[in-house]
Amino acid sequence: MTEHHYDALETRSADEREAAQLAALPRQVAAAQGTIGFAAVLAGVDAAAVNSRLALAQLPVTRKSELLERQAAQRPFGGFSAIGWRALGLRPARKVFQSPGPIYEPEGAAPDYWRFGRALFAAGFRAGDLVHNSFSYHLTPAGSMMEGGAHAIGCTVFPGGVGNTELQLKAMADLQPDAYAGTPSFLRIALEKAEELGQALPTLRKASLGGEAFPPALRDWLSARGVAGYQNYGTADVGLVAYETAAREGLVLDEGVIVEIVRPGTGDPVPEGEVGEVVVTVLNPDYPLVRFGTGDMSAVLAGSCPTGRTNRRIKGWMGRADQTAKVRGMFVHPGQVAQVLRRHPELGRGRLVVSGEMANDQMTLHVEVAAHAEGLAAAVAATLRDVTKLRGEVVLAAPGSLPNDGKVIEDRRTV
Repeated sequence: MTEHHYDALETRSADEREAAQLAALPRQVAAAQGTIGFAAVLAGVDAAAVNSRLALAQLPVTRKSELLERQAAQRPFGGFSAIGWRALGLRPARKVFQSPGPIYEPEGAAPDYWRFGRALFAAGFRAGDLVHNSFSYHLTPAGSMMEGGAHAIGCTVFPGGVGNTELQLKAMADLQPDAYAGTPSFLRIALEKAEELGQALPTLRKASLGGEAFPPALRDWLSARGVAGYQNYGTADVGLVAYETAAREGLVLDEGVIVEIVRPGTGDPVPEGEVGEVVVTVLNPDYPLVRFGTGDMSAVLAGSCPTGRTNRRIKGWMGRADQTAKVRGMFVHPGQVAQVLRRHPELGRGRLVVSGEMANDQMTLHVEVAAHAEGLAAAVAATLRDVTKLRGEVVLAAPGSLPNDGKVIEDRRTV
């Protein structure tokens, strides 16, 4: 660790990083194929040939909903984990967690298994700091994620967990922590309670915040009280994905993941700057998730971080990719819109707008096209009906005219 960077990986050249990650990719695919779950998902795939982003993009995306279904059919990990315990015939895990669903996640023995040390360091955490960790230590992995990262830096951790606001505030007042890890909303509650009780927290000056939205207004509210809060973005399945730095220009991607932004409902990467679903491949043989669809929306930012970190950046959380709508009793999902577009190669982006009132639904598919032959709108409408089994209008639009917000289905209906 240096004064400004967690390690040399953060400042290596983009070419060096890409080469290293792509060299590790075939090993990761092979490790995944060694599990029962991915052996089925990646059947017939030559792992050695998956050595480029183009090759990676040809593999199927496994989304959280599918993981939940597979785990329900084959407890506890759906066959996707290489670690567990003796009864499962797997190498031993250190811990196992349960997230809502329920979905079970293993924790391996590697130091800072979830890789959150990098995010905490970027938030100003340093060796010798006392960290008040208010993420849950019960069932879900969030508390363990932050604790592992703090220990990797050399911090001492107070395992506050969730709830018991007055007891946690008493601990803060007594112990005077340097840093906080947890949700932004709980930190605000704690600081408001401290103000109400007249309890000073003069040492609390930095925070790594996650688990929910962290709007600029709350960032400024914390700053006015002397606390610099920085956002981290991760999931219980893949660990850290990206983190905020002092530059406050998007979130820098973690060094242990390969991130793609794909069109919702598909596995097709979108151009840089376009909003889509965050898909993560984790370079971790213990729980070798390959092309895991998080369901979160974001977009890649151009350029690199002013702090000297050279990895790509994303804009942060921009909504959810699951835009399924029920129209006239039938479910319509983004994958169906993508299927319509694929049948007409001359089309660009598409956006299905559902309007009207419930029980009187109207569907209009807006599609971008540079030049079109007579009858294209009617042909696309016929395809839309064939794919969705529902009738809808088609509106042809100029390239670049549809909003860049990642929405493939927009529900404008009134109740």
